[in-house]
Amino acid sequence: MKSKVAPAFDASFLNSSDVAYQTVDYERNEVLFSQGDVCEHIIYIQEGSVKVSVRSRPGQQVAVIAMLGPGDFVGEACLAKQPVRIGTAIAMTRTRILRVHQDEMINVLNKQAALSNRFLRYVLARNTRIEQDLIDQLLNPSEKRLARALLLLAHLGNRAASKRVVPHITQQTLAEMVGTTRPRISFFINKFKKLGFLAVNTDGGLTINQSLQSVLRNDAMTERTSKIAS
Repeated sequence: MKSKVAPAFDASFLNSSDVAYQTVDYERNEVLFSQGDVCEHIIYIQEGSVKVSVRSRPGQQVAVIAMLGPGDFVGEACLAKQPVRIGTAIAMTRTRILRVHQDEMINVLNKQAALSNRFLRYVLARNTRIEQDLIDQLLNPSEKRLARALLLLAHLGNRAASKRVVPHITQQTLAEMVGTTRPRISFFINKFKKLGFLAVNTDGGLTINQSLQSVLRNDAMTERTSKIAS
């Protein structure tokens, strides 16, 4: 399945619509909101990156459900009157967000057709991405899930660039995104590195090559690379 990146939402649409918002800066690893918090605001990411995760109460297992960046919204379920947050949002880097109260956003969306149409397109694209993530999680092996996650993080799914750098992200976070163990992530990272699909940078980041898409396109490629890497 071809990985697609939801189109970023331009902040100029918010500014031109006179939406009342609060600008808040977060340092790396600071929490924007926690699972179980009251859900009252929608958040627009202006700079930086945000990880959204959920934790199961019985086993305390953590799953990363989204990695978001500039142009993305988080916490938009408040517009449907969701009472509490179902996940936790954490700044992965220094991050600046615009926080809009749900009533303010609903009021402006009802009045501003251009903003409403653009926001609807964004939400539909995000919904398609979530459906693709679910299908990927249910049907694909962990190797393909990791390849797709890296391509999405590098925004190479629908870009002409041949390679792109993903800032430092821990193997534990990748394991929580993919739904496997950290040792398995380490194994596949080393495998992709040997095959020239990626490079590990000195700062801990990853340079992802467009060739990594071959893992998604062809099951035979996965079998061939398994033999080469073994």
